[in-house]
Amino acid sequence: MSLGPTELIIILVIVLLLFGAARLPKLARSLGEASKEFKKGVNEREQEEHAPQNAPPAPASDPNEQVTMSRAELDALLAERERNAGKDVPPPAQG
Repeated sequence: MSLGPTELIIILVIVLLLFGAARLPKLARSLGEASKEFKKGVNEREQEEHAPQNAPPAPASDPNEQVTMSRAELDALLAERERNAGKDVPPPAQG
């Protein structure tokens, strides 16, 4: 049994009457996201099944990997470290 264009139009009209025109885009978006999450879960499960069980975990990053940042990013990072270092120093003793 196959749905023809007439049946699809009737179903669309019923859905439109039940949910209203304003809620249809939100409903379609949530169905799309749910489908995407389902496919992602299926793919992850397949990868887990095909992955070797006793293999050691891969290193998080290559120790020889070069990290680059702009001069402005470096200056901001150093300034933040200086601010945080100032917070760790106890106040001078008064006496």
